[in-house]
Amino acid sequence: MKKRSVWALAAALAVAPLLAAGVPGPPAQAVASRAEASPPPVDSVRVRGVDLDTVTIPELQEHMNRGSLTASELTSAYLRRIRAVDPKIDAVLRISPTALSQAAASDLRHRRGKVRGPLDGIPVLLKDNVNTRDMPTTAGSLALAGSPPDTDAELVGRLRAAGAVILGKTNMSEWANFRAARPTSGWSAVGGQTHNPYVLDRNPCGSSSGSAAAVAASLAQVAIGTETDGSIVCPAGMNGVVGHKPSLGLVSPSGVVPISAEQDTAGPMARNVVDTAITLAVLSGHGGAGSGDAFGRTEAVTRGDALRGKRIGLWRLPSLGADVDALMTRTAARLRAAGAQVVEVTPPYQDRLAELEFPALLSEFHRDIDAYLASREGPRDLAALVEFNRTHPAERTCFAGQELFEQALAAPPTTDPRHRAARAELKDLSRRSIDETMAAHGLDAIASPANPPAWTTDCARGDNDVIPSSTPAAVAGYPSLSVPAGSVGELPVGLLLMSGDRQDAALLSLGAAVEQRLRAWRAPRFLPTVGPRPVA
Repeated sequence: MKKRSVWALAAALAVAPLLAAGVPGPPAQAVASRAEASPPPVDSVRVRGVDLDTVTIPELQEHMNRGSLTASELTSAYLRRIRAVDPKIDAVLRISPTALSQAAASDLRHRRGKVRGPLDGIPVLLKDNVNTRDMPTTAGSLALAGSPPDTDAELVGRLRAAGAVILGKTNMSEWANFRAARPTSGWSAVGGQTHNPYVLDRNPCGSSSGSAAAVAASLAQVAIGTETDGSIVCPAGMNGVVGHKPSLGLVSPSGVVPISAEQDTAGPMARNVVDTAITLAVLSGHGGAGSGDAFGRTEAVTRGDALRGKRIGLWRLPSLGADVDALMTRTAARLRAAGAQVVEVTPPYQDRLAELEFPALLSEFHRDIDAYLASREGPRDLAALVEFNRTHPAERTCFAGQELFEQALAAPPTTDPRHRAARAELKDLSRRSIDETMAAHGLDAIASPANPPAWTTDCARGDNDVIPSSTPAAVAGYPSLSVPAGSVGELPVGLLLMSGDRQDAALLSLGAAVEQRLRAWRAPRFLPTVGPRPVA
């Protein structure tokens, strides 16, 4: 069997359990009747009887294959949604000028029976640090706001080849929150401040702020985020959606504005695990038309015993507050009631990881951002970027600092033996923190809170985001997955699942079972504010 066929089969097998596990809500054949029989929830949107808040990619493909919905209608519905809703949250930076023509091309493929795969005709938003040849890619900075890159990022090429509709770009925390010592997540000089769609004066977390907020507000079917440490899973948790940080190297970093090649990865964000897994298959190059059989199994029934016998280690992190800790207690009880075995764990070496990670990232950022800037118009290296910020007041309207840039300039090079030793220790300890914990307790995954309740956005104060749960998997290069766990008042909290290297498929399958058991997703209400600030 050819390697491509092997990977296509692997992708099909990875997603099949997710479809078998189901997603919260009725199966595809009930979608149309449900749309007619029940009133829409607040801020939902319907197109041809389909509720975009809850519909999945396999259900959309069923509609398109039988002609009851077209990609053009779907894309137009999301564009209308962006025009109506995005002014409240400022998540979408720009719309692709070719979005509707991409959709029309997909419609032609559907009519001719030449569908490229499960993402054909599905609207996708991209974080604005992912290169696109037909739209600016700025990482939120005015320094890159000129001409678009010459070529697409490799992952964008894969999305286009799969027939996805590149709908536009999302706002992000400028330079992926690696500029100032006290940044404000969701703010960039290019896009301003993105707001949490659940409560508008609360923060969306970062740095994939716009991608998470846009998916939560149903402005696209899926979005692409990026993560170095927490930048997919924290926004996913805080905006009540699913976010997957893949194993390092599973998704190509080529054409993505970097922080560190040792930790950076792009990954999918969606309103359910099935859509997340399907998008990951495409991003990793394993989700083309050859894997379509599994993606079409939307008639599969929910397995009631999917969690039975699974062993999950709960890392409680009480530092995130009593309300979050109480939610973790309730979550553990619900998983146990479904047959899972939940034991409490504390992964080792966390203090040492916290001590070593930031200095290592400074050196790697200097190396990697210099290489990226050399490929773009504008500042050609980090020193020129620092000078640009000093001479452009618009870069300082929320926070003025660029301490991390300045520290990176002074950091030892990545060839320095001290840096190499630190990175080697980081890799060793982060992997051992997960591997040893899972082996000692016979675990299928480690679970922890992905985020505290969203703090109020305040440029003067900056973020309140010391959230240690993402670090072990981020530094190790292991996969992690945030699924909605519930809320503290109006504010969503995610459950972060992590596992061993290249265990993405198993983790997604477990995440689908957890999602089905918890059924915690709910549509945002775009409240202007709520009561006293939660304290993380």
